Amino acid sequence: MNKKLMLLDIICYAVIPYFAWKFGREPFGDYIAILLSTIPGFIYTVYRFVKEKQFNIAGLFIISSLLLSTVVNLLSSSAESMLWNQVYLGYGFAVFHLITVIFKQPMALYFTVDMAYLQGYPRKSSKALFNKKGLFMWFQLMSLLFVVRGIFQNSLKAWLIGTYGAGGYDQMIIYMNVSGWIFSGLIMLGFFFISNKIMLFTGQKKANARDSSLKKV
Repeated sequence: MNKKLMLLDIICYAVIPYFAWKFGREPFGDYIAILLSTIPGFIYTVYRFVKEKQFNIAGLFIISSLLLSTVVNLLSSSAESMLWNQVYLGYGFAVFHLITVIFKQPMALYFTVDMAYLQGYPRKSSKALFNKKGLFMWFQLMSLLFVVRGIFQNSLKAWLIGTYGAGGYDQMIIYMNVSGWIFSGLIMLGFFFISNKIMLFTGQKKANARDSSLKKV
């Protein structure tokens, strides 16, 4: 992630929501203020989705998550119920990732297939490669990291709601964004680690194929 995108992430996911809550709370009330604070992140994510042309499993997952989150927010009857519903939905996403691991269809693998496709590699061959023994387990572990992130962040949010209520939403924004950035860093490191494993694996395969051809000669 370059510095410009990092700055935009901070502005759209933390700074604007924080001020929308701070200055919207008094005139509009907690519920509308929290709802307003989610709009910048939603618009920014859709913009990134369209600009980067992520019309793939990763992109569809992001948009589906956004739509579900928006529906949950709109159907909530109060500020506090909205926050609790977000927690329940977050746990739901964690369970979803766990199910993909149990059924050996880790989302991390499909996300990586999409990234490889954007670099010019066919989806079918990438998926076949990533399912090879020696690589597949890393995608399983990566998806388990998504599960851990979901459980940790939503447990943290539940604790913050229980401790401060909807009135502590400004503190929630700070804590949730900081923990979110920490997990994003871990996920980026995880994908970087996996990409190195893929390069080593393909390099070894090529070396073995070359040795086999030399032996035949």
